[in-house]
Amino acid sequence: MRYLDEEAIENIAVGAAFLGTGGGGDPYIGKMMALSAIKENGPVQLLSPEEVENDDFFIPAAMMGAPSVLIEKFPKGDEFVRVFKKLGQYLNKEIKGTFPMEAGGVNSMIPIVVAAQLGLPLIDCDGMGRAFPELQMVTFHLNGVSSTPMAITDEKGNIGIMETIDNKWTERIARVATVEMGASSLVSIYPCTGEQLKKYSVKNIITLSEKIGQIIRSNTKDELTKLHELLDTTSGYHLFDGKIIDVERNTMGGFNRGCVTLDGLEQFTGEEVQVFFQNENLVAQKNGKPLAMTPDLICLVDLETLNPVTTEALKYGKRVRLLALPSDPQWRTEKGIETVGPKYFGYDISYTPLEDLVRKEV
Repeated sequence: MRYLDEEAIENIAVGAAFLGTGGGGDPYIGKMMALSAIKENGPVQLLSPEEVENDDFFIPAAMMGAPSVLIEKFPKGDEFVRVFKKLGQYLNKEIKGTFPMEAGGVNSMIPIVVAAQLGLPLIDCDGMGRAFPELQMVTFHLNGVSSTPMAITDEKGNIGIMETIDNKWTERIARVATVEMGASSLVSIYPCTGEQLKKYSVKNIITLSEKIGQIIRSNTKDELTKLHELLDTTSGYHLFDGKIIDVERNTMGGFNRGCVTLDGLEQFTGEEVQVFFQNENLVAQKNGKPLAMTPDLICLVDLETLNPVTTEALKYGKRVRLLALPSDPQWRTEKGIETVGPKYFGYDISYTPLEDLVRKEV
């Protein structure tokens, strides 16, 4: 057990945005919401999953929709607690804490806001170990935990409870509601026990985010040293350096969808990489051949500062590094690949682990 202060929030926001693989929302927006909450209510207690009771109940709160919408449609501020309380009241159980559903600049911060405002502990885990665009794409789903009952609300005050026949139907119905709510909504979903957190979550994700943020934000180390530390901490790979020469991006069906093209720099001169995304980066191809693919993490960062670049921030001329990390082992199972592998997203390629693709490149 420990407490998260303002410095920890700064680091977690950057680290979670890195793990968010381009999705999960703008880290600046999320950070400012969390900092405001702890300034008003005090530091947030962070517990490991092993420190919670098996029979206690925990629920997350998260934003659903297209991250680019946040550029123009800011949260009002009371949605997070409202949706959290609504689900707690419906369950008629005492909720003993909260946790993030995914890593991301906004969705790692929303549970901190809830925890601060309600005086609840934050649990050091999530349901992805990264970010994914759909509600059934969590490790709880892989292990048979129901996404419902769930609560959904918007900044206008519309709110409701949903119960569905399976987690895919939760995604389908909630996505329609989210589009009608202006392409973003707030949800509280996958209520679970402490025992389920211990068995099925991706553990220590907040602590990992904080470590990553400390490395990226360091002012005492040069960029090459920071890059090596970042790769060592995440078991990651440096795949490409390039300048963005084209961005195709559309908001459709409640998602940011598109492709960014990179023209190689330095040792990568003469080569071209395309990264395809749906909120999150899903497939990277170099000269038409797979370089990395979902569920492994594809992360674009600023060439010099290593600050993560989200999909809504991609723009012509920006110089970036392409890094990739192996996913949590739960995603490399048969059900994991079926749920979030490249074929699910419409790419006609079979999943190949990042490590194998790197060996082929060498």
